[in-house]
Amino acid sequence: MDAISPWLTREHVVGLLSILWPAYVAVVGVWIVLQRRAPVATLSWLLSMAVIPVLGLVIYYFLGPRRLKRQRLRRLRSRRRSRVRGSMARLKEKVPQAPERLHQVVKLVAAATNFPVSTADRVELLVGGAATFDSILAAVRQARQHIHLEYYIFEPDQTGLGLIAALCEKAREGVAVRLLVDALGSKRLARRHYAPLEAAGGEVALFHPTRLGRSVRPVINFRSHRKIVVIDGRIGYTGGVNITNEEDKRIQSDAYHDVHVRLEGPVVNWLQTVFLEDWSYALDYNRKTEPRDWEALLPELPDGDQVVQIMTSGPDSNMEAIHRVHVAAIHAAHQRVWLTTPYFVPTEAAMLALTNAALRGVDVCLLVPEKSDSRIVTAAARSYFDELIACRVKVYEYHASMLHSKTMLVDDMVGIIGTANFDNRSFRLNYEVCAVVYGESFATKLEQQFYEDLQHARRVGYARHQHFLQRLGDSLARLCSPLL
Repeated sequence: MDAISPWLTREHVVGLLSILWPAYVAVVGVWIVLQRRAPVATLSWLLSMAVIPVLGLVIYYFLGPRRLKRQRLRRLRSRRRSRVRGSMARLKEKVPQAPERLHQVVKLVAAATNFPVSTADRVELLVGGAATFDSILAAVRQARQHIHLEYYIFEPDQTGLGLIAALCEKAREGVAVRLLVDALGSKRLARRHYAPLEAAGGEVALFHPTRLGRSVRPVINFRSHRKIVVIDGRIGYTGGVNITNEEDKRIQSDAYHDVHVRLEGPVVNWLQTVFLEDWSYALDYNRKTEPRDWEALLPELPDGDQVVQIMTSGPDSNMEAIHRVHVAAIHAAHQRVWLTTPYFVPTEAAMLALTNAALRGVDVCLLVPEKSDSRIVTAAARSYFDELIACRVKVYEYHASMLHSKTMLVDDMVGIIGTANFDNRSFRLNYEVCAVVYGESFATKLEQQFYEDLQHARRVGYARHQHFLQRLGDSLARLCSPLL
């Protein structure tokens, strides 16, 4: 030790660091720059890496805006598109008078997601977890061929275990049951909870479980925030409702206020495609063998009367489809934009779209929870209120319970409902899915629900009174917007 110590002088250490630190910054800098993100975000990450070298690299790995590669089963979209060309031609005959701006929204969804416009026989708005769970359980009990479920949160409580029991019964009857849950969102769902389903013949997979092996998956970002149920390829569900007691007012009086949508008809094929892609990806990661009956799970169905399009986004694509479509739809609005979201942390483009629409005379209303289940998100959202109100946006805070609905209504032509919040996490970091419903029928349902929700909301005034610490807290929370 004495022989080595003379070599470890302060001058040697400083000299070594003077070589290693610039090399580290150069290598990591090239890596980050090649991600081609917004200049401000890129510069922020570069500064973080330089100031806190090792810790900064760890933070970037788990929280940084990177892309994942998911190519398996993408061929399904191309094959399915070729099979629906006749349906698309008939669809154009049904809506020849649709305004050009509506056709542009349809084209944008198709171009950004590779999901074409489709139709539905029935589009039902389900209000509240109780109505949603009852509808799903009824559909599960009537299933004859297969039941597919994908959830961000699937709790092993009364609601979750009750659904697992129903799935076990169907699996024992010979119905193919596949359950995909996000490993982080459903972290309380242990193997002992779904073991009876596997014993009955059902299959369970985890989305991005954390484990050592050929790779270490990020544990915070890149989650499957989707909520999907597909029954026999003919009935589909999506929306904001997770499988948990917190969504059912029959169990908890302060349950979340939420909405879901039930779809029937050809559009369910596309919701099925989303599930199959996620299922195949999860099986690949879990090193399981996937079945080969995908085409049989996508039955040919006659055209319906309502025009619907499935829309997805996730970190495996740089399109940010849900973000793009929300912004484009707002720009296309002539009369109104009514937005309901539990987490409002807008991007610059989304914020500009909302304020521009309001300034040009569009009735722009924003409904958010008075208190969300995240204090930092609530604070960040409030930091935008004064700017919105100054630009004539009407801001309301829902106070009856935790508002968890995720919808947007544009004029009488576009209704969006799904899993995506109006924030950076949903737009860029997580896997999301939405149904875009065109036409007055569904728009009227969203309109009625929005009016009903406003009965339990208070309008926020401009320059509301806040003491210094509140304003400082909101402003600091806003700095975290890219991670919220």
